[in-house]
Amino acid sequence: MTTLTEADALDGLRDALGLLKDREQVAERLLASSAKHSFDPDKELDWEAPFEEGKWFWPPELVSLYDTPMWKRMSEEQRILLSQHEAAALASLGIWFEIILMQLLVRHIYDKSATSAHVRYALTEIEDECRHSKMFARLISHGGTPWYPVSRAHQHLGRLFKTISTTPGSFTATLLGEEVLDWMQRLTFPDERVQTLIRGVTRIHVVEEARHVRYAREELRRQMLTAPRWSQEFTRVTSGEFARVFSVAFVNPEVYTNIGLDRREALAQVKASGHRREVMQTGAKRLTDFLDDIGVLRGVGRRLWKSSGLLA
Repeated sequence: MTTLTEADALDGLRDALGLLKDREQVAERLLASSAKHSFDPDKELDWEAPFEEGKWFWPPELVSLYDTPMWKRMSEEQRILLSQHEAAALASLGIWFEIILMQLLVRHIYDKSATSAHVRYALTEIEDECRHSKMFARLISHGGTPWYPVSRAHQHLGRLFKTISTTPGSFTATLLGEEVLDWMQRLTFPDERVQTLIRGVTRIHVVEEARHVRYAREELRRQMLTAPRWSQEFTRVTSGEFARVFSVAFVNPEVYTNIGLDRREALAQVKASGHRREVMQTGAKRLTDFLDDIGVLRGVGRRLWKSSGLLA
């Protein structure tokens, strides 16, 4: 793989989004932000307070069955219960994804200077992700819902992806896992219909994930300019396939069974739901626009993204 020096960046190397930024300067700014705006969820949140009667665990418009025929037949109590189980399923998905991300970050910095700001920020992000995973696990336990692991097939695909992923592929997958959930959480933490604890969890995650997104975006821009052509094309294909896996894993079918709904009917109605399709595409739009600008959404990869339902 060719490498881009900081001098190259300062000499005006650019992509469709403009001049490439100096890697060390970006990392230094992110480290300064981390020092000011990092949280300890165990101390920051009130884990002893009971959940509030009649409040949602996820904004109803973001619940998978919202506005479907099945939703219209459900009682308010059952709808809120579904939101609780879906919040637990998304927290479980978040843990799975963040464990993958931490391993990819360790691989990324393995042969880089440990004294660089770029590596120090990666280690800081890993620290953030450890706290997030523990926070999500505690949230699941606090609510008394099951842990919702991804399917065995997706677990194996995750292992395969960690093994074969290139650096640009890793950062593309990182953004996919972070930005759709980030969009949903930005709607959740200010929503007074939602449980106070859920709002606190999402607020912490949004603040800290903003830095992670910046780091991944800047590095992916660099990689898509400097990686060999085969690696760029491999990134397009693998990111499209990961989008397909992610879009399926986003809804865990067990949530329907656990609240007394017909699983097959629920899945069919979610798949047919125009509202759900719009939610997922809107949540992914900022990311897909960015990936399109830097050349990731091309060829076979673009077709895979379309088949995932995340790209209109």
